[in-house]
Amino acid sequence: MIQKTTLSVIRFIAFFSILFCTKTNTYAQTIVPQQLNFDRICAGLIIDGAPFNQYAATFSYVDFPAGTTFEVELSDDAGNFTTPTATTKISFTDDPTLKQQTIRFAVPTNLKGSDIYSLRVKSNTTTPTYSLRFKNLANNTSFPAYYSTYVSSFYINEKSPTATICSGGSISLSVYNPTPNDVPSSPANYPNLKYKWYKDDVLITGQSGTTLLVNSIGTYYAKLDYGLCSEDNLSSNRVTVTTSGSGSSVTISSSLGNPFCSSGSGTVLTATSGNSYVWKKNGSVITGATNRSYTTNEAAVYTVDVDFGGCKATGTIDLKGNNFNASLNVPATNVIAPNETLSVTVTTNAVNPTFQWFLGNNVISGANTNTYVVSARGNYKVKVSQAAGCVVEQELPFTVSYDGNPVTSVEKIANIISLSSYPYDVWDIPSEYKNPETSVKIISSNGDMVLDVVNYQGDWPPSGSIDIKNVNPVYYYVIQSGTGERKGSITLIK
Repeated sequence: MIQKTTLSVIRFIAFFSILFCTKTNTYAQTIVPQQLNFDRICAGLIIDGAPFNQYAATFSYVDFPAGTTFEVELSDDAGNFTTPTATTKISFTDDPTLKQQTIRFAVPTNLKGSDIYSLRVKSNTTTPTYSLRFKNLANNTSFPAYYSTYVSSFYINEKSPTATICSGGSISLSVYNPTPNDVPSSPANYPNLKYKWYKDDVLITGQSGTTLLVNSIGTYYAKLDYGLCSEDNLSSNRVTVTTSGSGSSVTISSSLGNPFCSSGSGTVLTATSGNSYVWKKNGSVITGATNRSYTTNEAAVYTVDVDFGGCKATGTIDLKGNNFNASLNVPATNVIAPNETLSVTVTTNAVNPTFQWFLGNNVISGANTNTYVVSARGNYKVKVSQAAGCVVEQELPFTVSYDGNPVTSVEKIANIISLSSYPYDVWDIPSEYKNPETSVKIISSNGDMVLDVVNYQGDWPPSGSIDIKNVNPVYYYVIQSGTGERKGSITLIK
């Protein structure tokens, strides 16, 4: 009896051990990063006559099935992986004798530079597995990463080596940008770039934009700020600033006040009287704006350089629009079941606001309060208008899809649409056609144009607009895009 009991216990322990090991192996998928062969990512610098942007990350892995796809993830500029900056994928057939792979990747050319990026590897399995963060050559898990978009010297102060400011006044030194339509001609055409400004070879703290406001004499210049990837040769000419006793300081007035209502013809900005004027918007010269006054209906930081005939001075106004705030209580993308609803509410500080809800570009009849209950998938928006005081409006878009199937996931153009469960079934088109350049027309069998839009968003037919009685109606569609023309028919059934 004892022997039988002992044997049963041994068998149970063996069975449990096998079961436990099996479960452990199933969930023991592991990715181990190896040390990187670089200490920082300084992409975009010219090497052998071309911008360099190729890096490698090597890792080993355990217990992944053959054909597993891995990708390397770059964190955001704060070192977090909530919304990775970039991913590079590689597919391969698993080699049981190797268990190691190297992913070669490039960083985005519009990368937001930072000194604390990180890298990791992710498996594209049903439940993703993530590696620990890679260590660089300095044995750190965070390191600088920059893309040097502009890799040349540049000019400030319109190439002039000198500038004279009026006594008690100021002048702006800006990155020279005579041809803004020619993007590579100036670093000012790359909004992601930052600068370091110097006076008498001493860094001026807190200044990183394309324009520096100067109110004291000295020698000034700027450098492109690529953090720990910066190079001394990526700098501007030097400008010696002197002062003159003549002239005065410059002020700018706004005819409609500040803030102003931007829905009309605009406000008139007027500078202190001088001999000549150069207006700038957010640091960039406004072509043709050389008069004492400048009219605008756009909120921005405006400056004007006034020449008094012996010295120059700069005036600045941070022009604000008298708009309102509006937001939704739901995110930009939402998922519901076909039998569920989603209540969407607008919160706004607009004066006497009015509301109009849209499904795609079609007005939703009767939907004109701050709340709308969505019961069908589609691309929606609500237009909020301020009906008193400064009359302006905003559009707040959002998308609703079913159970994780995005509205834009259609691969084929349907030729039969069932209205039996409407509004859950609509005629949709592949995402390749969903752009502002694509025209969509739908024509009835009687030759009536029932839809003629661009950038169609999958929202036809409108809710309750078609009543099928005896014969299933047939419609014809024409899709015109940059890739050609598509034609076909659509039959609506109950």
